[in-house]
Parts: sequence; C-alpha cells; structure tokens
Amino acid sequence: MRKLLVLFATAVASAAVAVPALAATRSVKVGDDYFVRKGSIPTVTVKKGTKVTWRFAGKDMHNVAVTKGPAKFRSSYKDSGTYSKRVTRTGTYTIVCSIHQPDMTMKLRVTR
Repeated sequence: MRKLLVLFATAVASAAVAVPALAATRSVKVGDDYFVRKGSIPTVTVKKGTKVTWRFAGKDMHNVAVTKGPAKFRSSYKDSGTYSKRVTRTGTYTIVCSIHQPDMTMKLRVTR
C-alpha cells in the first residue's frame, strides 16, 4: 500500500510539472508600424495562461505597451528579437507601440 501511495504521489508531481509545458503559446509579428498585418486594428484572441510572444521584424524601433486592460505591461524598445508575456487575467487589452501610437495598435482578447 505504501509503495502504491509513493507511486501515485510521484505521478501527480510529474503531471503538475508537465502541465505548464503544455500551455499554449501565440506569436504576434511586429512589423514597421503594424502588429500582425498592415491595415485595420487586429484582434488576437488567446486563452488565459497563454504565453504571447511578440517578434520584432521591422527596421524601426518599436515596443509593446498596454494602455488599457486588466493588467499593464510594457516591453523595452527593440528593432529585433522578441518580448514574451504570459497573460493570466481575462479581458481585452489595448496594446500600442509608444512611438507610433495611435496608428500602431492592436487588441489582445484573453478568454477563459
């Protein structure tokens, strides 16, 4: 019986460690003066707990800054590389590039 309990506890602990590795990820392109694509303001929808990674692909400096939403976050200014944030609060976030707002805006909708 004791061995069975130890085996069960080990399995539960292993599963708890593995769950974060299975969490969703979403990539968002940051181009010169746009998020995702040129044109209208895009809305990206993800589930709570998703790791969102913004990939900087333009030649100009940009950042990711929440101006409205359930939580605030902000990246540094970059012209390459990535910025990631795990979103843990549901709601709609308005995200801008601080340099190019209001023209460079996106919405991030976090659902349950």
